[in-house]
Amino acid sequence: MPADGQSAPCRRAAVSRPGTIGLSLAPMRSARRAECRCASRNGARPSHLFPCPKQGAMLQGFYHFADDARALPELLQAWRAGHPDLGLLALLPEAEAAHIPALQAACRAAGIALVGAVFPALLGDAGFADRGIWLVRLDPMPPAFLVTDLDHDPGAAAAGVAAAVSALTAGRDADADPAMLFMLFDGMLPTVGSILNGVYNHLGSRVHYAGVNAGSETFQPMPCLFDSDRCVGNAVLGLLLPAATAYVVGHGYPVARSLMNATSAQGNRIDRIDGRPAFDVYRDVMRSEFGIELDHANFYDYAAHFPFGLVTAIDVLVRIPVAFNDDGSLFCVGEVPPNAKLRLLRAPDLAESRCVESLAGRLRERAGDPAGRSMLVFYCAGRRMHFGADAGAEIARLRAFTGVDTVAGALSLGEIDSLEEFGFPRFHNAALVCLL
Repeated sequence: MPADGQSAPCRRAAVSRPGTIGLSLAPMRSARRAECRCASRNGARPSHLFPCPKQGAMLQGFYHFADDARALPELLQAWRAGHPDLGLLALLPEAEAAHIPALQAACRAAGIALVGAVFPALLGDAGFADRGIWLVRLDPMPPAFLVTDLDHDPGAAAAGVAAAVSALTAGRDADADPAMLFMLFDGMLPTVGSILNGVYNHLGSRVHYAGVNAGSETFQPMPCLFDSDRCVGNAVLGLLLPAATAYVVGHGYPVARSLMNATSAQGNRIDRIDGRPAFDVYRDVMRSEFGIELDHANFYDYAAHFPFGLVTAIDVLVRIPVAFNDDGSLFCVGEVPPNAKLRLLRAPDLAESRCVESLAGRLRERAGDPAGRSMLVFYCAGRRMHFGADAGAEIARLRAFTGVDTVAGALSLGEIDSLEEFGFPRFHNAALVCLL
């Protein structure tokens, strides 16, 4: 696991400003239809085809490299001919990361702005996929940036992100509704929460905040964020989406009784809880509350099912333990501040969970009836580890309760939302993110 680095300034952000803030929702009338196949986990190709997007859908096309990569330039040229301000957000599973240079070259040749990220897997109506690529058409391409070298001082990182956002919003009508700052971070960064706090200190409520972490489910470093020319790690990719973009985030995990104190913690590492090695306390609470005999050998069998809950003034944020050291320290996905209050959570069975129903209700409050539309969804990799085969069933329930025609997106390694009452961003684990 990465540790906090030394203070260093961020590199200058690469900023894209091709057109005004906005998300085109036009269907692909002038382009030949792209086949929207989503491979199964073993690479087999199901017969299901995702329907053509309807007017008002965020998702505008899907291309599967395994069919014939040579067809991609032709497809992009056709899209560009009908939509000259078109840009693309590309979502790739890590198994397809080698295709990024070809995608970049094709977009440069077509004159199409490109941003994208690599995730553990993709998701769609047919379930999860480790092959293929989602191409989300953005028309016109919204303002975007890619800020690198964030693995040092989180204060400097936050200043770099805030400067990039300020450059993109300069001259924007002060009375206009705030745009959505959708951020995709490298999941290996251990201080995403601190960076988010710093960005909010600079920008306040000038934007709404949402986002996810990208990268490998193995938690090994890899370049996972890219634009038309670069593919980098230790970075954040940002998009200023229209103010009308609706999103909801939630996990629906119930809270256990025990209240603990992280007496020593740094970044995403918990050294001691209540003055004792963190692993020892985790083991003892598992035994006393759930009757589980935890040891180093079975740690990975239980950690995704019994995460920590970081207690805040408003609610509880999930922090999934993913590794441990011989000294008893635990590493989590997401920061745990020193002296933070912790509870142990038990992830629910699918039959117990009301997360999807809650998300669907909140989405209707924000966006009206989403029936017939397409929805971009990010699903925490740790949540899939917990639910196993039921994760696909939860995606199907999400589609049924919302009434959308299509869901598409990726497995994420952390999720970001804004606290509705106050507007500041928060970092989650085990959550679903839905955007319309």
